[in-house]
Amino acid sequence: MVGRTGGRGGSVSLSLLDGFEARHGEATVDLPPAAQRLVAYLALQPRPVLRIRVAGALWPESTDDKAAACLRSTLWRVGRSVGLTEATTTHVRLAPHVVVDVPGAAAHARRLVDGTAGDDELHDPSSCLNLLPDWYDDWVTIERERLRQLGLHALEALCLRLATCGRYGEAVDAGMRAVAAEPLRQSAQRALIRAHQAEGNHSEAVRQYDRYRALLLDSLGVEPMFRLEEPIGAAP
Repeated sequence: MVGRTGGRGGSVSLSLLDGFEARHGEATVDLPPAAQRLVAYLALQPRPVLRIRVAGALWPESTDDKAAACLRSTLWRVGRSVGLTEATTTHVRLAPHVVVDVPGAAAHARRLVDGTAGDDELHDPSSCLNLLPDWYDDWVTIERERLRQLGLHALEALCLRLATCGRYGEAVDAGMRAVAAEPLRQSAQRALIRAHQAEGNHSEAVRQYDRYRALLLDSLGVEPMFRLEEPIGAAP
């Protein structure tokens, strides 16, 4: 059993997308930078983590003894707030009452990608593109890229799904968000072009294709690997 390092009861919401923020009810939980990183690291782990692994990830340039001491000190500081963490002599985890925004956003994006999202879930998944901006720890950059790729696939899937449903303005907006996030990404450009075609805006489709072709030639010296197609949902 993992023991709590502190707490006052009640749920805590933790936001990692678009920046770090912890809230206990209506109040913001103020944490020093080292405590924020500990809480964020644990929030991204699916299960309790060995203390030595946490210490090594958060204080990689310190000796093992120094890193372990830093972890003990940081756990004490976190425990003075609202019990965001739980720890034993061997493991640390995020407290169960802490609700994190990342799993819900990632699950929504996956449903868009695999086609199981309901009609009431056809909304912007692009928060996945911005995990803890301006944090440059290795463990953050790896997870950020994983979520960014998931978010891009979700935006593309959303674009095509909305176009199929006849919600063309929203489809184009989703496609443009994907293209803005990664202009050289072929699947994003293709989804946006197909949304223009589905709406019957063939001039917009050609213009977007020509812009993408010019960008690709200028940046990589290659041609697009797809040609303009018939619009999705078009009558035979």
